[in-house]
Amino acid sequence: MASEDNTTHIEDGRERQSEAGNERRESKRGSEEAKRTESRRANLTRRAFVGGLSVIGLGVGLPALAGKVTAAGEPVHFQYFHETWSTITDNLSKVADRGYDAVWIQAPQKSDLTWSDQSGRNDPPLGYQPVDYTVFDSEFGTESELRSLISEAHDQGLEVYVDCVMNHMASGHDYDFPRFSYNDFHHDVGSIDDWSDDHQVEHGELLGLPDLAQYESSTSEYVRGELMNYMEKIADVGADGYRYDAVKHVEEKYWNDYANPKADDLGLARIGEVYDGSIDYVQGYIDTGMDAFDYPLYYALSDAFSNGDISQLQGAGVVEQDPYHAHPFVYNHDVDSPTQYHLAHAFVLTSEGVPMIYNLYPNEILDDSAINNMVWVKKNLAGGETYWRHADSDLAVYERYSNLLVGINNGGSSRTQSVYTSWTNTTLHDYSGTAGNVTTGSDGWVDITVPSEGWVFYAPN
Repeated sequence: MASEDNTTHIEDGRERQSEAGNERRESKRGSEEAKRTESRRANLTRRAFVGGLSVIGLGVGLPALAGKVTAAGEPVHFQYFHETWSTITDNLSKVADRGYDAVWIQAPQKSDLTWSDQSGRNDPPLGYQPVDYTVFDSEFGTESELRSLISEAHDQGLEVYVDCVMNHMASGHDYDFPRFSYNDFHHDVGSIDDWSDDHQVEHGELLGLPDLAQYESSTSEYVRGELMNYMEKIADVGADGYRYDAVKHVEEKYWNDYANPKADDLGLARIGEVYDGSIDYVQGYIDTGMDAFDYPLYYALSDAFSNGDISQLQGAGVVEQDPYHAHPFVYNHDVDSPTQYHLAHAFVLTSEGVPMIYNLYPNEILDDSAINNMVWVKKNLAGGETYWRHADSDLAVYERYSNLLVGINNGGSSRTQSVYTSWTNTTLHDYSGTAGNVTTGSDGWVDITVPSEGWVFYAPN
């Protein structure tokens, strides 16, 4: 769900990357910092491990790392929005045929707003104004149709992530709902005026929507119980995971102490929408026990693939430090895509992490031959640690160690670049279909040519 307009988010995201923003965030955690530090030690990321290897003298691409190679083939998820459950069900075989591993669908509970309330296909998106968490008949279809969708998805080998809206209820009800009343909501902030103030962000009424009081209310235990029942109902219809909406608008301790342990008890995965541009800020919520959409990477992608400096992608995003919990994306129902749409997908679908691919009109992207090829590459060739081989304002070349060599050129002319690789005397085939084979030398170096505003995907035959 959109928390503010896109411009506000972009500015907020960039400001969050400042030192002051990070210090404020650390101060807020206070007594929880020791637990966070211990968690990070216990869950040492691959980045820290490889960094240690470099310190003790094991260079990039040397045989000492040969045993660390990750096998090729990584998952891809599909955001399937703006359709009824029956329409999605009928098209799941196509989603599976394109190589996707999971679909994310909209929130299924009874909500305000109907198809007729939309002034565009996604304006506003449906399902984000909850009225009753116990009823799963909605604009998208009946609970029975939702169960059929999930059953068909499983038959097609697809997992289903269900949007889970736990921050707020619908506007216009004067705090009177079938399962909630006035005392179940925050009333100390009103609208959010300062997006850098955590108290306002967590207690304020996002877009005027009544903010549920998971804590600091005489009925907070009851509120949490209703939300846990909501999570149970999503599990009961057969879902494989949750997409948590508006994560930063709920206290971190709720996710750490209640929602994530509940998901563990139910055996469900979860991906959080932490709508922020700071890597450390997003990582803080990941450390409570969830994956997260990589908004810090999105902001870098938006700049780089709007004819910007592509070198800024080196080291960008949560995916750089914690790829196992990062979900990169090019755009979604809340934010627009960069102008160089296919180049951005070429990056996301060859990088680490589990990408979430979205289009306003699902068949438009499912029938896009270029993106279908990129999904195939991700599913069959991508794997291993990322090593950047070259980066300048127009050209990025990186290797997924010993699996895939990627070149992306967002400039106006073809580029030829000599780069080092992990392969010696090896013929590499271009799986993008835009270039010919190349052969690495005995020293591992090779010349590759990347077409103007194009990409190449090299891997051994």
